[in-house]
Amino acid sequence: MRGISKWRPVVAALVLGCSAARALAQAAPVEGVLNLSASAQAEVTKDLLSVVFSASREGADAAAVQSALKQALDAALAEARKAAKPGQVEVQTGGFSLHPRYNAKGGIGGWQGSAELVVQGRDMPAIAQLSGRLTSMTISRLGYQLSREASQKVEADLTAQAIAGYRARAAEMARQFGYAGYLVREVSVQLQEPGGMPVPMMAEARMAMAADKALPVEPGKGTVSVTVSGSVQMTR
Repeated sequence: MRGISKWRPVVAALVLGCSAARALAQAAPVEGVLNLSASAQAEVTKDLLSVVFSASREGADAAAVQSALKQALDAALAEARKAAKPGQVEVQTGGFSLHPRYNAKGGIGGWQGSAELVVQGRDMPAIAQLSGRLTSMTISRLGYQLSREASQKVEADLTAQAIAGYRARAAEMARQFGYAGYLVREVSVQLQEPGGMPVPMMAEARMAMAADKALPVEPGKGTVSVTVSGSVQMTR
């Protein structure tokens, strides 16, 4: 037992020395690592139109206000369903709210509420014509978006371009640093699509559209971009 006790300080010193060496190796910066990114982008016409129709009612009786809103929504929904086509003109109900209005004394002085109908699709002329036939509701918000189908058409090409750009840039920068090549350490691919949520319409625009019975259609373009980023280990 005494012989073993003599070796215990030596063993402890060796263990501490190995631990310190490992900690130093982990703390030491890795040489020849390069962080970089590359991207590719393309302009695509927004092919999806979203229109939100709304109706507002108010009165002294909650049930009467709710009934008036339901009538307005039912009439608009019946007309919109005539134009509905899968993938081209999609129709769905939106928000429906009813809440009290309080008077100066803190009591309920009346009720007011609103109802929404959402029409969305790629057949913009059909939606434009439909807007003039929904007489029980008015347009409150509209917006243009990029459909998933349109995005997928360019996504594969942009991804290939971004990866090729990433590899070319890694090879060139490795050469400039005096290295012969590189190995990919980690990499991520990110797709960014243009937004296009429906935005509120000004009162003047709603009045003009109600008078003209027409919805101007001008979708414009959006940018789809793919970014490849990560790190490479440059090699001799």
